[in-house]
Amino acid sequence: MKRAAIISASVAAALAAVGAAYWAGLQHGQGAQPAPAQASAPQDARKPLYWHDPMVPGQRFDKPGKSPFMDMQLVPVYAGEGAASGVAIDARTRQNLGVRTAEVKEGQLASAVDAVGTVAWDESRMFLVQARSAGIVERLFVRTQFAQVRKGQPLAELYVPDFVAAQEEYLAARRLQADGISGIADAARQRMRLAGMTEEQIQSVERSGKVNARVTVTAPESAVVAELGAREGMTASAGAPLFKLNGTGSVWVHAEVAESAGAALQPGVKAQVRTAAMPGQTLEGRVSAVLPDIDPATRTRKVRIELSNPGMRLVPGMFANVSFAPAAARTMLLAPSEAVIRTGKRSVVFIENDEGGFEPVDVELGAESGGQVEIRAGVKAGQRVVTSSQFLVDSEASLRGVEARMAAPAEGHGDHK
Repeated sequence: MKRAAIISASVAAALAAVGAAYWAGLQHGQGAQPAPAQASAPQDARKPLYWHDPMVPGQRFDKPGKSPFMDMQLVPVYAGEGAASGVAIDARTRQNLGVRTAEVKEGQLASAVDAVGTVAWDESRMFLVQARSAGIVERLFVRTQFAQVRKGQPLAELYVPDFVAAQEEYLAARRLQADGISGIADAARQRMRLAGMTEEQIQSVERSGKVNARVTVTAPESAVVAELGAREGMTASAGAPLFKLNGTGSVWVHAEVAESAGAALQPGVKAQVRTAAMPGQTLEGRVSAVLPDIDPATRTRKVRIELSNPGMRLVPGMFANVSFAPAAARTMLLAPSEAVIRTGKRSVVFIENDEGGFEPVDVELGAESGGQVEIRAGVKAGQRVVTSSQFLVDSEASLRGVEARMAAPAEGHGDHK
């Protein structure tokens, strides 16, 4: 019994010792707890610049609290966080996103301007053959449209009743003049002119002394019959169009160029024209006019090129590829066209700053050609702009409020109540 009592007393003492050690350890742990608080004290001691809702980063608040936009607490922003220095992206993320940059350089845009066009009649070589007096078309010598005619070739023969009366009066006046009455023949000659007779027809009547009531209409120039308005047996009133002729010695090519390229083209600029009808051949021409009209559907401007056309190799309606060679271009700041984000109201590029971040910058654009665009304001030579994945950078900038601060840097902080 005495031995059992000794064992029980020993176990109780051991349990008491273990309990005391546990209590001492617990107290020691609680006493060491302020150490982490002291380590974090410097961070907590920092004074926030402002508070914001990460989902609406453009709005700032002077006090902490609950966001009026989302069911969440406002987040403090300290100095160095979300600063206006841009969007910081680490090297690994840049590689994963495929962010590439290019340097803004001084240079000249590609001088060649390529366009497509169509061949048309040279309207400066258009002739309209009309009936000088009312008459009847008795005979047609040219009966089909697009027939080729030579200069002076007869086109039609008309019977003109007014010529008969005027010629008979003139012949009668000549007989009276021979009898000593003067001045009547001159008046009769003037009446033939007023009836529509040409000097050649009047001289023919004087030489023959006979009335000729028929007149032959001839081609004023070697050309093609573009329109045929005469038919045998028809009555033609004075001034009625009988034939519309177009000269074939030259043609026009109407090329459609981009609105931005139209300013670089002026009359006299050389142009090279190629057509599918003449493979391997290049025709040389010059810009004769830049038409003052913009197509609202395609936003293109028409440029007129005049070409000589011996042998009628070019006919209206043909498609043509045109290359222009404008005068030497001026030196300008150039950046890749793909670097520009066009929002409709603004043109933005992201430039790489000295800290490795990216900043959105408004730019003013100029001419564009060959994948390069002129930057008139906003960046300097030597700066690097983002040329790929810029929309991902733009999204990151929007989340961090960089663009909002850039667009409205002077906005006041909102008060949270």
